[in-house]
Amino acid sequence: MKAPGRLLLIILCSLGFSAAYILLCCWACLPFCPASCLDPHLSTHSRPTVPGPLHFSGYSSVPDGKPLVREPCRSCAVVSSSGQMLGSGLGAEIDSAECVLRMNQAPTVGFEADVGRRSTLRVVSHTSVPLLLRNYSHYFQHARDTLYVVWGQGKHMDRTLGGRTYRTLLQLTKMYPGLQVYTFTEHMMAYCDQVFQDETGKNRRQSGSFLSTGWFTMILALELCEEIVVYGMVSDSYCRSGQPGPGQEERPGQGGPCGAPVLALPRGPRSCGTQGVWAPQWAAEAQTPHGPGT
Repeated sequence: MKAPGRLLLIILCSLGFSAAYILLCCWACLPFCPASCLDPHLSTHSRPTVPGPLHFSGYSSVPDGKPLVREPCRSCAVVSSSGQMLGSGLGAEIDSAECVLRMNQAPTVGFEADVGRRSTLRVVSHTSVPLLLRNYSHYFQHARDTLYVVWGQGKHMDRTLGGRTYRTLLQLTKMYPGLQVYTFTEHMMAYCDQVFQDETGKNRRQSGSFLSTGWFTMILALELCEEIVVYGMVSDSYCRSGQPGPGQEERPGQGGPCGAPVLALPRGPRSCGTQGVWAPQWAAEAQTPHGPGT
């Protein structure tokens, strides 16, 4: 091949390589990318690690039974219904999270300065559904953007036989079209039991233990969230310190935070942010023998 031909081939190859690199760079945000390739309004740190909605098969919608489909949350604030939050002044910080997860009928109105005002998702015990119905206009009519995930075992949640709690949820979806209500599937409930056994070495049923709403909330958060900050859950040294917080005093015969073991469980491969939280690691209560529905 003559010299001019070789030179032309080299130039064409160089141009082709450059064009391919620029296209690949813009698609994958490789190092040394030209600034024009990147969205100036979105830093590389804020880009979602998993683009697009995900299917969460452990949660099925009422009434059609379809799995939960939604975008994962880059940051989550998991807020307990503990009196520990009173006077915390963490409301603005909680609301700054992309997703705010709450439990049962934990109030926000009147406590915005301490617990925030947003509720992306509520995890609700089947025993707490009647409590939400007492203020149905607040929970189901005005807070239409909130997604509800209800957990429970046994006949009350049975879809085929029309369990009592399931019938109530079904009626709610008819009263408020567009209301997002999901239930933990039987498979997910069994998985939560297995996590309890793996972490404690005890079979939940045989030991007579009941998992709390905090437990189910953290299981869900581990699936949904890339970063979790937990608010209002006491640490594993809380009861040894002898410093009960507001609303958390031990009451004879009623149980309380020191009447139940608190498990501090690692999040696994993902990190768990702990700034501004009461628990150094995500905590979940396994209550015995006071019963479910915490």
